[in-house]
Amino acid sequence: MRKWRGRVAVVGSVTVLVLRSPERSAAGHPGVYVGRVALHVLTWNLMHGRAVPPAGHDLLDEFAGALAAWRWDVALLQEVPPWWAAPLADRLGGDRRLVLTSRNFGLPVRRALAARWPDLLRSSGGGANAIVTRRGRIEEHRALRLCRWPERRWLHAVRLRLSDDPDAREAWVGNLHLTVHDAPAARREARVAAAAMRAWGTGQPLVLGGDFNLRGLVLDGYACAASHDVDYVFVRGARPDADGAALERGRLSDHAPVSSTVSLAG
Repeated sequence: MRKWRGRVAVVGSVTVLVLRSPERSAAGHPGVYVGRVALHVLTWNLMHGRAVPPAGHDLLDEFAGALAAWRWDVALLQEVPPWWAAPLADRLGGDRRLVLTSRNFGLPVRRALAARWPDLLRSSGGGANAIVTRRGRIEEHRALRLCRWPERRWLHAVRLRLSDDPDAREAWVGNLHLTVHDAPAARREARVAAAAMRAWGTGQPLVLGGDFNLRGLVLDGYACAASHDVDYVFVRGARPDADGAALERGRLSDHAPVSSTVSLAG
Protein backbone atom coordinates (compact mmCIF):
# COMPACT_ATOMS: atom_id res chain seq x y z
CA MET A 1 0.00 0.00 0.00
CA ARG A 2 1.32 3.44 -0.88
CA LYS A 3 1.78 5.69 2.13
CA TRP A 4 1.49 9.42 1.85
CA ARG A 5 3.38 12.06 3.71
CA GLY A 6 2.04 15.58 4.15
CA ARG A 7 3.19 18.99 5.19
CA VAL A 8 1.54 22.36 5.55
CA ALA A 9 3.13 25.25 3.72
CA VAL A 10 2.18 28.91 4.14
CA VAL A 11 2.80 31.09 1.09
CA GLY A 12 1.85 34.68 1.84
CA SER A 13 -1.67 34.44 3.24
CA VAL A 14 -2.36 31.09 1.58
CA THR A 15 -2.27 27.86 3.58
CA VAL A 16 -1.52 24.83 1.41
CA LEU A 17 -1.53 21.15 2.37
CA VAL A 18 0.93 19.26 0.15
CA LEU A 19 0.69 15.47 -0.04
CA ARG A 20 3.66 13.55 -1.38
CA SER A 21 4.21 9.96 -2.39
CA PRO A 22 7.30 8.22 -1.00
CA GLU A 23 8.15 7.14 -4.54
CA ARG A 24 10.67 9.35 -6.28
CA SER A 25 10.54 10.59 -9.79
CA ALA A 26 13.22 9.90 -12.38
CA ALA A 27 14.89 13.13 -11.28
CA GLY A 28 15.07 11.82 -7.72
CA HIS A 29 12.48 14.21 -6.25
CA PRO A 30 9.30 13.14 -4.43
CA GLY A 31 6.28 13.64 -6.68
CA VAL A 32 3.69 16.20 -5.61
CA TYR A 33 0.26 14.72 -6.13
CA VAL A 34 -2.25 16.94 -4.38
CA GLY A 35 -2.23 20.50 -3.11
CA ARG A 36 -5.19 21.88 -1.20
CA VAL A 37 -5.82 25.50 -0.31
CA ALA A 38 -7.56 26.41 2.95
CA LEU A 39 -10.15 29.18 2.72
CA HIS A 40 -11.38 30.74 5.97
CA VAL A 41 -15.02 31.85 5.74
CA LEU A 42 -17.14 33.80 8.22
CA THR A 43 -20.86 34.57 8.03
CA TRP A 44 -22.60 37.09 10.29
CA ASN A 45 -25.96 38.85 10.37
CA LEU A 46 -25.20 42.32 11.78
CA MET A 47 -28.82 43.07 12.79
CA HIS A 48 -28.58 46.44 11.04
CA GLY A 49 -25.57 47.39 13.15
CA ARG A 50 -27.37 47.10 16.49
CA ALA A 51 -26.70 45.44 19.84
CA VAL A 52 -28.63 43.44 22.45
CA PRO A 53 -29.48 45.20 24.71
CA PRO A 54 -29.70 48.39 22.61
CA ALA A 55 -26.63 50.62 22.68
CA GLY A 56 -28.40 53.81 21.59
CA HIS A 57 -25.64 54.92 19.22
CA ASP A 58 -23.80 53.97 16.03
CA LEU A 59 -21.68 50.83 16.46
CA LEU A 60 -19.52 50.83 13.32
CA ASP A 61 -16.32 51.00 15.37
CA GLU A 62 -17.37 48.05 17.55
CA PHE A 63 -18.40 45.84 14.63
CA ALA A 64 -15.25 46.70 12.70
CA GLY A 65 -13.12 45.92 15.74
CA ALA A 66 -14.77 42.54 16.22
CA LEU A 67 -14.33 41.58 12.57
CA ALA A 68 -10.70 42.71 12.61
CA ALA A 69 -9.93 40.40 15.53
CA TRP A 70 -11.14 37.17 13.88
CA ARG A 71 -9.44 35.03 11.28
CA TRP A 72 -11.18 34.98 7.92
CA ASP A 73 -10.46 35.41 4.23
CA VAL A 74 -14.06 36.09 3.18
CA ALA A 75 -16.81 37.57 5.36
CA LEU A 76 -20.45 37.10 4.32
CA LEU A 77 -22.47 39.82 6.03
CA GLN A 78 -26.24 40.29 6.15
CA GLU A 79 -28.41 43.18 7.41
CA VAL A 80 -25.57 45.64 6.87
CA PRO A 81 -26.33 49.37 6.94
CA PRO A 82 -25.56 50.21 3.29
CA TRP A 83 -23.22 53.07 4.20
CA TRP A 84 -21.12 50.73 6.34
CA ALA A 85 -19.82 48.52 3.52
CA ALA A 86 -17.08 50.84 2.27
CA PRO A 87 -15.66 51.93 5.66
CA LEU A 88 -15.80 48.36 6.96
CA ALA A 89 -13.80 47.06 3.99
CA ASP A 90 -11.33 49.95 4.30
CA ARG A 91 -10.74 49.31 8.00
CA LEU A 92 -10.35 45.59 7.42
CA GLY A 93 -7.93 46.05 4.54
CA GLY A 94 -10.14 44.29 2.03
CA ASP A 95 -12.38 44.62 -0.99
CA ARG A 96 -16.17 44.40 -0.97
CA ARG A 97 -19.28 43.90 -3.06
CA LEU A 98 -22.82 44.55 -1.87
CA VAL A 99 -26.42 44.25 -2.93
CA LEU A 100 -29.17 46.48 -1.56
CA THR A 101 -32.08 44.58 -0.05
CA SER A 102 -35.19 46.33 1.35
CA ARG A 103 -36.29 49.74 2.63
CA ASN A 104 -33.70 51.77 0.75
CA PHE A 105 -35.99 54.40 -0.81
CA GLY A 106 -34.86 57.81 0.37
CA LEU A 107 -31.65 56.31 1.69
CA PRO A 108 -29.87 59.60 2.58
CA VAL A 109 -32.71 60.50 4.96
CA ARG A 110 -32.86 56.97 6.37
CA ARG A 111 -29.10 57.07 6.92
CA ALA A 112 -29.24 60.34 8.80
CA LEU A 113 -31.99 59.08 11.09
CA ALA A 114 -30.52 55.59 11.59
CA ALA A 115 -27.07 56.96 12.45
CA ARG A 116 -28.63 59.01 15.25
CA TRP A 117 -31.35 56.59 16.43
CA PRO A 118 -30.36 53.08 15.18
CA ASP A 119 -32.55 51.26 17.70
CA LEU A 120 -35.60 53.35 16.81
CA LEU A 121 -35.24 52.91 13.03
CA ARG A 122 -34.01 49.28 13.16
CA SER A 123 -34.50 47.65 9.73
CA SER A 124 -36.25 50.77 8.43
CA GLY A 125 -32.86 52.45 8.20
CA GLY A 126 -32.16 50.50 5.00
CA GLY A 127 -30.36 47.25 4.38
CA ALA A 128 -27.72 45.49 2.33
CA ASN A 129 -25.83 42.23 2.18
CA ALA A 130 -22.07 42.49 1.69
CA ILE A 131 -19.18 40.23 0.82
CA VAL A 132 -15.84 41.47 2.16
CA THR A 133 -12.60 39.80 1.09
CA ARG A 134 -9.18 40.04 2.71
CA ARG A 135 -7.46 37.70 0.29
CA GLY A 136 -7.09 37.29 -3.43
CA ARG A 137 -8.92 39.31 -6.04
CA ILE A 138 -12.59 39.60 -6.94
CA GLU A 139 -12.90 38.79 -10.64
CA GLU A 140 -16.67 38.92 -11.03
CA HIS A 141 -19.82 39.76 -9.06
CA ARG A 142 -23.32 38.46 -9.78
CA ALA A 143 -26.70 38.84 -8.09
CA LEU A 144 -30.06 37.09 -8.35
CA ARG A 145 -33.30 38.25 -6.76
CA LEU A 146 -34.85 35.32 -4.93
CA CYS A 147 -38.03 37.00 -3.71
CA ARG A 148 -39.85 40.30 -4.24
CA TRP A 149 -42.55 40.09 -1.56
CA PRO A 150 -42.96 40.55 1.42
CA GLU A 151 -39.32 41.72 1.26
CA ARG A 152 -36.75 41.59 -1.51
CA ARG A 153 -34.34 38.74 -0.91
CA TRP A 154 -31.12 38.37 -2.89
CA LEU A 155 -28.32 35.95 -3.58
CA HIS A 156 -25.08 37.61 -4.59
CA ALA A 157 -21.72 35.98 -5.21
CA VAL A 158 -18.17 36.72 -6.25
CA ARG A 159 -15.72 34.76 -8.31
CA LEU A 160 -12.64 34.96 -6.14
CA ARG A 161 -9.12 34.35 -7.42
CA LEU A 162 -7.20 33.23 -4.36
CA SER A 163 -3.96 35.02 -5.22
CA ASP A 164 -2.57 37.38 -7.86
CA ASP A 165 -1.02 34.46 -9.72
CA PRO A 166 -2.88 34.16 -13.05
CA ASP A 167 -2.95 30.38 -12.57
CA ALA A 168 -4.26 30.60 -9.00
CA ARG A 169 -7.29 28.62 -7.86
CA GLU A 170 -10.69 30.29 -8.16
CA ALA A 171 -13.87 29.73 -6.20
CA TRP A 172 -17.39 31.15 -6.24
CA VAL A 173 -18.48 32.49 -2.85
CA GLY A 174 -22.15 33.37 -2.33
CA ASN A 175 -24.04 35.27 0.37
CA LEU A 176 -27.77 35.39 1.09
CA HIS A 177 -30.49 36.21 3.61
CA LEU A 178 -33.73 34.29 3.11
CA THR A 179 -37.37 34.96 3.95
CA VAL A 180 -38.23 34.85 7.65
CA HIS A 181 -41.32 33.25 9.31
CA ASP A 182 -42.14 31.29 6.14
CA ALA A 183 -40.22 28.01 6.02
CA PRO A 184 -41.59 26.80 2.63
CA ALA A 185 -40.58 30.09 1.00
CA ALA A 186 -37.14 30.01 2.59
CA ARG A 187 -36.58 26.40 1.45
CA ARG A 188 -37.64 27.29 -2.07
CA GLU A 189 -35.27 30.27 -2.11
CA ALA A 190 -32.43 28.08 -0.79
CA ARG A 191 -32.93 25.60 -3.64
CA VAL A 192 -32.95 28.40 -6.22
CA ALA A 193 -29.79 29.90 -4.74
CA ALA A 194 -28.01 26.54 -4.68
CA ALA A 195 -28.91 25.93 -8.33
CA ALA A 196 -27.76 29.44 -9.34
CA MET A 197 -24.40 28.89 -7.66
CA ARG A 198 -23.95 25.62 -9.56
CA ALA A 199 -24.74 27.38 -12.84
CA TRP A 200 -22.40 30.31 -12.16
CA GLY A 201 -19.49 28.20 -10.97
CA THR A 202 -19.58 25.14 -13.20
CA GLY A 203 -16.57 22.99 -12.38
CA GLN A 204 -15.32 25.35 -9.67
CA PRO A 205 -15.51 25.06 -5.88
CA LEU A 206 -18.60 26.72 -4.39
CA VAL A 207 -19.14 28.29 -0.97
CA LEU A 208 -22.66 29.43 -0.05
CA GLY A 209 -23.35 31.00 3.31
CA GLY A 210 -25.59 33.40 5.17
CA ASP A 211 -28.79 33.62 7.19
CA PHE A 212 -31.14 30.96 5.80
CA ASN A 213 -33.87 31.51 8.43
CA LEU A 214 -34.23 27.71 8.65
CA ARG A 215 -33.08 25.16 11.19
CA GLY A 216 -31.83 21.68 10.32
CA LEU A 217 -31.35 22.60 6.66
CA VAL A 218 -29.84 20.14 4.18
CA LEU A 219 -28.94 21.29 0.65
CA ASP A 220 -28.76 18.59 -2.02
CA GLY A 221 -25.30 18.39 -3.57
CA TYR A 222 -23.69 20.51 -0.84
CA ALA A 223 -21.90 19.66 2.39
CA CYS A 224 -22.48 21.71 5.52
CA ALA A 225 -19.16 23.18 6.66
CA ALA A 226 -20.59 25.09 9.64
CA SER A 227 -23.91 26.03 11.18
CA HIS A 228 -25.39 27.73 14.21
CA ASP A 229 -29.13 28.21 14.60
CA VAL A 230 -30.26 29.61 11.20
CA ASP A 231 -26.80 30.60 9.90
CA TYR A 232 -24.85 28.21 7.65
CA VAL A 233 -21.83 27.77 5.41
CA PHE A 234 -22.29 25.13 2.68
CA VAL A 235 -19.68 23.90 0.20
CA ARG A 236 -19.63 22.00 -3.07
CA GLY A 237 -16.44 20.81 -4.77
CA ALA A 238 -14.64 21.48 -1.50
CA ARG A 239 -14.55 19.91 1.93
CA PRO A 240 -14.79 21.18 5.49
CA ASP A 241 -11.34 21.14 7.09
CA ALA A 242 -12.52 21.44 10.68
CA ASP A 243 -15.70 21.81 12.68
CA GLY A 244 -17.24 25.23 12.30
CA ALA A 245 -17.63 27.42 15.37
CA ALA A 246 -19.87 30.20 16.63
CA LEU A 247 -17.68 33.08 17.77
CA GLU A 248 -18.07 35.20 20.90
CA ARG A 249 -19.28 38.68 19.93
CA GLY A 250 -20.45 40.10 23.23
CA ARG A 251 -23.67 42.07 22.85
CA LEU A 252 -23.26 42.82 19.13
CA SER A 253 -26.20 41.59 17.02
CA ASP A 254 -28.71 38.88 17.88
CA HIS A 255 -26.82 36.40 15.67
CA ALA A 256 -23.51 34.76 16.48
CA PRO A 257 -20.83 34.93 13.78
CA VAL A 258 -20.13 31.48 12.32
CA SER A 259 -16.58 30.61 11.28
CA SER A 260 -15.48 27.75 9.06
CA THR A 261 -12.41 26.55 7.18
CA VAL A 262 -12.86 24.76 3.86
CA SER A 263 -10.30 22.99 1.74
CA LEU A 264 -10.15 23.63 -2.00
CA ALA A 265 -8.21 21.47 -4.42
CA GLY A 266 -5.10 23.30 -5.59
